[in-house]
Amino acid sequence: MIKGDTMQTSVGNSHAKIILIGEHAVVYGQPAIALPIFAVQTTVRVTAQPTLSEPLINSPYYSGLLSQAIGQMQGIRRLIEQLWQQLDDQQTAFELTIESELPAERGMGSSAATAIAIIRALFTFYHQELNQRDLLKLAALSENMIHGNPSGIDAATTGATTPLWFVKGQPLQPLPIDLQGYLVIADSGQKGQTGPAVKSVQNQMMSNPERTQPLITHIGELSQAVATNIAQNQLTALGQNLSLAQDDLRALGVSNSRIDALIETANQAGSLGTKLTGGGRGGCIIALAKTQTDAEQLAQRLRQAGAIKTWIQPLHALHTN
Repeated sequence: MIKGDTMQTSVGNSHAKIILIGEHAVVYGQPAIALPIFAVQTTVRVTAQPTLSEPLINSPYYSGLLSQAIGQMQGIRRLIEQLWQQLDDQQTAFELTIESELPAERGMGSSAATAIAIIRALFTFYHQELNQRDLLKLAALSENMIHGNPSGIDAATTGATTPLWFVKGQPLQPLPIDLQGYLVIADSGQKGQTGPAVKSVQNQMMSNPERTQPLITHIGELSQAVATNIAQNQLTALGQNLSLAQDDLRALGVSNSRIDALIETANQAGSLGTKLTGGGRGGCIIALAKTQTDAEQLAQRLRQAGAIKTWIQPLHALHTN
């Protein structure tokens, strides 16, 4: 018989993720690198509510009884229902509160981060051990409902502490990192358009492979170089390679005028390298800075240029040694 903690609030945490390099090319077998972003957090709190007949959810998108959560909360509802049945044979109700700094539909792993934090909070609430394999397996429950057939990179990275190397059809691999510097993430205010962008690249690949394939291949080569850059503290080279990847992404038509304007602002403000991150045609950009002061100045300039939110991730926080 497993009972939740009726006296205390149990907490589960997760964080954002960004694609450092390799988006779109990863669809065609090239490598991509994802980074955990600890500066942007999701927190879930669980408190027993034995007077209720079923769990109560409080979140930015829905507040009410679990059974009535529909739409974009359906994947989360299914996850919570499964965990409730799996972990509590007495079905004691609880209140689950989701607090997230991650914007939705910006390529930062919002839904996966929510799932990871919920799983961690409920396992803590029921005093159960949780390994990484089971964590990702459970997170896939809600991710499959929301995204259909996700790669797993969002769930893995929002629960990870190091960069991850991703090649389609292969297991995710942790990457060594020894890097001094700061990454600025800026939200354009536009939802990313991953589906249409992926379809557009696919159409180009079919209609004009002579032009498109070299761009895809070059992004893959840049990903290989970036893996070396982050392992050997090559900040300047990293910035150059990120900007080269942006040139390829722009040539593939997955940027847009809003993203291009923010990138130009960052470059004029002294960014070491700037690119979109994720599916493109909206979403976020990333810009590389050498110092905290440089990063803060970049972030300020980007907000002045219309970014609705910025975050700064110290890269030394991702060290593996």
